[in-house]
Amino acid sequence: MDNHPISCYHLGHYFQVDGKQLQEQYKEHISDYNGWDQKDHADEWMLFSKNVSPYLSIDETALSNGELYTIVTNKGAKGRKGAIVAMIKGTVAEDIIRVLKKIPERLRKKVKEVTMDMAANMQLAIKRCFINAHRVIDRFHVQKLAYDAVQECRIKYRWEALDAENKAIALAKKNKERYQPEILSNGDTLKQLLARSRYLLFKHHSKWTLTQENRALLLFERYPLLKEAYGLSLNLGQIFKVCKSKQQAFKKLAIWYNEVEKSGIEAFSTVSRSVQAHYLSILNFFINRSTNASAESFNAKVKAFRATSRGVRDIKFFLFRLSKIYA
Repeated sequence: MDNHPISCYHLGHYFQVDGKQLQEQYKEHISDYNGWDQKDHADEWMLFSKNVSPYLSIDETALSNGELYTIVTNKGAKGRKGAIVAMIKGTVAEDIIRVLKKIPERLRKKVKEVTMDMAANMQLAIKRCFINAHRVIDRFHVQKLAYDAVQECRIKYRWEALDAENKAIALAKKNKERYQPEILSNGDTLKQLLARSRYLLFKHHSKWTLTQENRALLLFERYPLLKEAYGLSLNLGQIFKVCKSKQQAFKKLAIWYNEVEKSGIEAFSTVSRSVQAHYLSILNFFINRSTNASAESFNAKVKAFRATSRGVRDIKFFLFRLSKIYA
């Protein structure tokens, strides 16, 4: 029961006994929960110093009612036993630092690299606690900023199309005429074209279907600025794919900044400023080409475990079971 995320309710159903009663028996008598050395503070923080490795990840996840926990994981464990280094309630930098500094200094100095997103609190915590570690901002978080900027442009045009259509409908009603929207060559109205283009703008054009190619052609003819925004997002992603060193990537990023400035697209100016503010940690990706995928994968496992437990009623006991499997 400790080594697999299976619910007592499922076991109870299988053996035709009351699942709630079985869980209570497991909690109070079968498991060593009451003698667990982290029980007193588990809902505030858990720490497993023995799981520290040279390569770590840090991320946040919601356990119950949107309550956030910061999780530090050991990449070497590959999401299995020994994966959890620390779980800390909340995302306040000082709270994270206070717990992580309980790890012996000799172990903290052995950490070479920590992957993360752009959150300032995590960067500060890692900088203070793992002084020899490269801080690596996950490339996919950077690319997501660019994708979000493209979607912001699309949504802006969609609202404009909706507004124009509403005005046209009102005018037709006033003139006692029947409103007939413009139908494009692929069968979409302008409003539908903008709504249905959402997914194709997340994909590289080489992966578009024939239908998506036709839709993109119509979209970019009508909205050249959206085509430019889409190109900027692809160019940023291309830097991570083709560059082999920090120096090469730095030069490519400088060119990309200039492209953004020339475009005048406000959403991308925000992305550009964010990238410039974190460029040193972003460029550290090119040392080992490390991402935060292991942390995202572990978060998915925590959420799946939470689902098998039918939610989190008893935080401490849930964390105890989680630690038995992953710590």
